Amino acid sequence: MMQETVTIADVNAAITASRKISRDVSVITFECPEIALAARPGNFVNIKVNASTQPLLRRPFSIHDVRGTSIDIMAKTIGIGTTILADSPCSAAMQVLGPLGNSFDCSDPSLETALLVSGGIGAAPMLFLEKKLTGMGTACINYLGGRTSEDLLQENLSNCRIATDDGSAGFRGTVVDLLANDITTLKSKGNLKVFACGPNPMLKAVAVFCRTHAIPCELSLESVMGCGIGICYGCSVEVRTPDGGIGTILLCREGPVIDGERLVL
Repeated sequence: MMQETVTIADVNAAITASRKISRDVSVITFECPEIALAARPGNFVNIKVNASTQPLLRRPFSIHDVRGTSIDIMAKTIGIGTTILADSPCSAAMQVLGPLGNSFDCSDPSLETALLVSGGIGAAPMLFLEKKLTGMGTACINYLGGRTSEDLLQENLSNCRIATDDGSAGFRGTVVDLLANDITTLKSKGNLKVFACGPNPMLKAVAVFCRTHAIPCELSLESVMGCGIGICYGCSVEVRTPDGGIGTILLCREGPVIDGERLVL
């Protein structure tokens, strides 16, 4: 994962578009040139949805796409903060801090095929990542999983392979089951790398799969965050250390992307 230093901006950004892409997920566009210019796939932003103390904390969102001077985020309506965000009209302005965190490492010139694995709202960073990789000449296959077809968020993603737990769309089983089913074909596509985002049980299964098949992988983890810049220590997670022990990192500073070998199983 990339550790390059970027300039972080805290801007009052206007919503220029907002649309629902599923029952409870919206794609929301903010006009914020400073963040758009510096953003890399895997980065996130921290958004204060209103000026009041309810909710008090900002909400973290992966950068879904960058188009010119605008960024898109994908938000799932869960609580008061995400409800305010999804219901806000165009022209409403919010305080947006970013780009935050590290980014996916797309720099390996030997990479031939990237496997973009997501579960539910874990699809959020994949469009930006796919655009970056395909622009570099890397083939991409999107593997999307969900409990049912309603959990799949494949809009604008290409070359999609789908798995649902209940079999309501695509392969019946988990997205990792689908990867295992396809592994012989995948290994014929040259050097592989997995980029994954989704719920922790899925990420652990992806990490085990990649270790078993000697495929490098990077995982984008999710955590509750307060400040987003390493002050509040609210996003500490345990990871494996090089000596085989367990250490703690702040996900907002050393993540959200980590090497799959570091995930504690």
